[in-house]
Amino acid sequence: MPTRTSSALTGQPAAATPMAFARAIVAAYPRYKQSPVKALKLAQITPADLRQADGHITARQMEVLSGAAMQELDDEVLGAFSRRLPWGSYGMLARASLSAPNLGVALKRWCRHHALLADDIHLKLATTGDSAAIVIEERADLGRHGQGQREFCLVHVLRNIHGLACWYIASRIPLQGARFPFAAPPHADAYQHMFPGPLRFGAAQAEIRFDARYLALPLRRDEKALRQMLQRALPLTVLQYRRDRLLVQQVRQTLTANPADTHSAEGIASLLHMSARTLHRQLKEEGASLQKLKDEVRFERAKDLLNRSDKPLKQIAAAAGFRNEKSFMRAFREWTGASPGEFRGGRQLPQVHPTYVPP
Repeated sequence: MPTRTSSALTGQPAAATPMAFARAIVAAYPRYKQSPVKALKLAQITPADLRQADGHITARQMEVLSGAAMQELDDEVLGAFSRRLPWGSYGMLARASLSAPNLGVALKRWCRHHALLADDIHLKLATTGDSAAIVIEERADLGRHGQGQREFCLVHVLRNIHGLACWYIASRIPLQGARFPFAAPPHADAYQHMFPGPLRFGAAQAEIRFDARYLALPLRRDEKALRQMLQRALPLTVLQYRRDRLLVQQVRQTLTANPADTHSAEGIASLLHMSARTLHRQLKEEGASLQKLKDEVRFERAKDLLNRSDKPLKQIAAAAGFRNEKSFMRAFREWTGASPGEFRGGRQLPQVHPTYVPP
């Protein structure tokens, strides 16, 4: 599955896909004794363009080139494996997992079925604590035709399964990190578009990592949706999914775990590897607001500390995420109609939902 940049969503043809990926596709043609001339012409890539070491193409050009090459060569991995994966193979994998009860089962099926088609790589879904990862174990020399082909193959497979996972549950799945078993290429800046989040090159294996709670989400697609998706599957990527079905939970968890670093929207967004603007927009789409979530988490934390400890109010204010005791006391009174001291003293308080917006 080819790369796609955020600019493609707005219709702006920003050239952000490395020309190196186009060269990797073209390099597959001689192995099938075919010419890439027609595919390059369709993608509007000239021979001079192709030779540009640091050149870039648009997401649309990559989509056209990839689609043409996969169909002309009848190989969806473009010669990367020891045997071809005929056109439609990845669609078949997607259909085989469509009846899974949740994303975790769907991904396990996809990995298992992939091994039936090709044994050059082994894909595994692994969970460690709250984190899940799709890991690629290389069982053949993917770089036998050049390291560029190996790089493109690993990127291609990870982008494919990540995009499909997002499509299955109709949600963004933000990455906690991505790792690759090769040195940072000259076009490493493009990886921030393809794999937003912490990146590591020179790792032992290729993998993408994400919040394991997504694995429990049910699939939201049926056969009709699959047929529609397969009509234009190549541009399927996570960036077209604005909605994140776990975002509210993740914000609450971040606020609870990092009270000292979440005073501002920028601080919270940074911990979630997104911009503050994106955070506000996505929460609004989920019917939530950052300030309301902050108040709810602070309120529950403050009540718990007042009930369970004898800590001074200044310490409770800091632990609940307030900059000072004065703002904490003002907020608590707005929330409950009583002071923290009165609450600790056992006064029966009205059930007031926190709506106060601290300065």
